[in-house]
Amino acid sequence: MSNSATNDIIINKAETTKIGNVDFENLTFGNTFTDHMLICDYKQGVWEKPVIKPYEPFLIDPSAKVFHYGQAIFEGMKAYKDAQGDVWLFRPDENYRRFNKSAARLAMPKVPEDVFMEGMKKLIDIDREWVKHGEGSSLYIRPFMIATGPGVIAAPAQFYRFMIILSPAKAYYSGEVKVIIAEHYSRAANGGIGAAKAAGNYSAQFYPTKLANEMGFQQIIWTDDATHTKLEEAGTMNVFFRINDTLYTAPTSERILDGVTRKSLIDIAKRENINVEVRSVLVDELIAAAENGSLKEIFGAGTAAVVNPIVGFSYKDKYYELPKQENPVAPRLKKMLTDLQYKRAEDTFGWTMKIN
Repeated sequence: MSNSATNDIIINKAETTKIGNVDFENLTFGNTFTDHMLICDYKQGVWEKPVIKPYEPFLIDPSAKVFHYGQAIFEGMKAYKDAQGDVWLFRPDENYRRFNKSAARLAMPKVPEDVFMEGMKKLIDIDREWVKHGEGSSLYIRPFMIATGPGVIAAPAQFYRFMIILSPAKAYYSGEVKVIIAEHYSRAANGGIGAAKAAGNYSAQFYPTKLANEMGFQQIIWTDDATHTKLEEAGTMNVFFRINDTLYTAPTSERILDGVTRKSLIDIAKRENINVEVRSVLVDELIAAAENGSLKEIFGAGTAAVVNPIVGFSYKDKYYELPKQENPVAPRLKKMLTDLQYKRAEDTFGWTMKIN
C-alpha cells in the first residue's frame, strides 16, 4: 500500500482494483463494494483522523455495545455520473443533518461536517471509476456509525466508529409491487426512534415483511401504532397517494422518516403545479377512493428505488387493483428528479454537488 495524507485524511490506497471482475449490468443491490472505505474512530471524547483504506473486514470486541444495545445508525445516498463524465452528489447536506439527528437520538456523538462531507468526497473521488454513466446506474453511498466501546452494562458506549462504504448500483426493485396494509404490526411509535435511521427500525420490519412476502406481497404500507387508521410509510420508503389530481403524503413525525427523496418530489411537484397536500391519509379514505375510482396512483419514494409505483394493495383480505393511467404522475416525477441527478436538466434548486 502507498501511504499519504491529504487535507487531514490519511489515505492508504489499494495496490490492485477489483473493478475488472464486476459485471456492472447485472448487479445485485448492495452486494458489491468498491476498492476503498473510510473509517474514523471516536475515542475519549475526540474524533481521530479519518482513514481511507482498502475495503476489508475489521476486528471488533465481542462485547461492543452495537451488538448488545443496538447503537447503530446509517444513511443512504447516491452519486451519479453525467454525460461528460463528471460525478455528482444529490443533496448531501440533507443526509448529513439527518445523520446527526439520528446520532443525537441514540446518544451517539455527532460526526464533524468535514469528516462526513470531505471524507465522503475524497473516497468517491478515489473510487470514481466505479460510478458508471447510464440510466439507472449510480454509486450507492452508505455512511454509518456503530458503538465499538466494550462492556455489557446498559449505557451508551464511550467509543464509536464512523464509516463510509460504496456500492455500484442499478435499479433497486424490478417487477410489479403489490402491498398489504398493516393491521397489527407497526414500523414505529410516538416517542420512539422511527424518525432516526437506526438499524433496529429496519430489523423490526423483517418479520412482518416476511409474512407479507409469503402472502404474495412485496411490501407493507405501515399504519400508525395507536389506531392503525393512518397510512404512514411503504416498506422502507415514504409513500404518496394520488386521489383525483392531488398527491397526498403523510407529514414527518417521530414515527415517519424525513426522506430526502420525499421532500425533493414535493418541491418538484409544486414547481410543476401539481397539487400536493402533506397530511395524514386514513385507511378508510383510501378504501373509499379505490372503490369510487378516484384513487389513481400509489408510489413509494426513497434513495434506493427513487420512485416505485405500486399496482395494488390488500386490506382485510380484499385486494384492490389500481387502474392503469394514461398519464401517470409517478414516472413523470421520477424522470424530473433523475434528470436533475444525472445533470440532464438545469438544477434550479441548487441540490447537486460536484465531486472535483
